Amino acid sequence: MFIDTHLHLIDQSRLAYPWLSDAGDLNRDFTYFEYAQEARRLGIEAALHMEVDVATADIEVETEMVRSLAASQGDLIAGVIAACRPEEMGFPAYLEKCEADSFVKGFRRVLHVVPDDISEQTLFRDNLKRMAGSRLTFDICMLARQQPLAIALIDSAPGVRFVLDHCGVPDIVSGDFDAWKRGIEEIAKRPNVSAKVSGIIAYADPEAWTVDTIRPYAEHLVSSFGWERVVWGSDWPVCRRGGGLSTWVGATQAIFAGCSADEREKLYRGNARRIWNL
Repeated sequence: MFIDTHLHLIDQSRLAYPWLSDAGDLNRDFTYFEYAQEARRLGIEAALHMEVDVATADIEVETEMVRSLAASQGDLIAGVIAACRPEEMGFPAYLEKCEADSFVKGFRRVLHVVPDDISEQTLFRDNLKRMAGSRLTFDICMLARQQPLAIALIDSAPGVRFVLDHCGVPDIVSGDFDAWKRGIEEIAKRPNVSAKVSGIIAYADPEAWTVDTIRPYAEHLVSSFGWERVVWGSDWPVCRRGGGLSTWVGATQAIFAGCSADEREKLYRGNARRIWNL
């Protein structure tokens, strides 16, 4: 059984997604029903909804949309990782509001869609430090080339619990494994960071990848962070670019088939339960 820590739902009738116009095959609605039908067949028992980089005005609307869906038909949905804007003055009030809301499990600000210096700004870092000691996590979504920025951000807020998305977004197609590998090892030295085995089939050649293509990335992430600091996520529907949800679950099971039942339990669902109190 799995807990999916990285589910995206898209409803363009209710929310604005500025990035979707250039997103090709992702530029359509992706519904809970479409996801849940396949997820249940695969043994996914719960999911956290990950914010989908909606327009700033729709950030709280997105959380309310998912909350309503979870209450009415989304029995797999256990909470949300909500969007946030630490670079804005209103962040402290928003943080306080979300801390009081048990449905919100954490925050994410996608950092590869904004200038690199956003995360280096004093206001951004001061606001992020306000999360120290909080039950909320902060997902880091950066490209592999931005690993030094990720390290600097983590070091600026040692009291915050970070989660590194998508194995640190390796550039699998380019084959630049060694640079990514060194960066992951450095990030993993920070004990306040966990990491997601998620999304990587979307970064491989969609026509040519095999389990052996992605295995080194997943295995190195786990060996660097250890079994207590890794979780699993689908990155649905983005994972469809590499074959889809069933393909990703199958690849995951193939990669970790030789591990112990206890190790797989931690990665697939146990750590997620503990980190987000599910």
